Amino acid sequence: MARLKKEIRLILGLNHRWSVALVGAGNIGSALFSYKEFRRQGFDFAAVFDVSPDRVGLRWRDLHILDVESLGEETQRLGLEIGVIAVPARAAQGVADRMVEAGMRGILNFAHRKLFVPPQVALRNVNLAVELESLSFSIKALNARPSRRTRG
Repeated sequence: MARLKKEIRLILGLNHRWSVALVGAGNIGSALFSYKEFRRQGFDFAAVFDVSPDRVGLRWRDLHILDVESLGEETQRLGLEIGVIAVPARAAQGVADRMVEAGMRGILNFAHRKLFVPPQVALRNVNLAVELESLSFSIKALNARPSRRTRG
């Protein structure tokens, strides 16, 4: 079983630690940064960026929030490979463009906006509203099923 688990981790690319940049230190960014399962799975937030002067310079655990203007420089310095976008929709494409220009190979987008990246960059979109709609549909489908209990 241990060998199978090791092989699955290798196939999924989880056989090493990934350096992750988080852009957006608001509510969603804070929640993502606090989610301990990322670290357990090999995803380490190595840098956090924001545009707000009220947030830049604040400390989150062992990291200081950096100005997004330094994204390219910090990506090279820290070897950042994955970017997580947790900014308002209007800013998301600009952030994605910066990540691509900096050399990131993968982007996880939490902004409610379709993004465009070159084919050599992996992009995944997380739309929380769609997930809730899907959950709502599942609940409705469960409620529509006839009960298997018999009265006796």
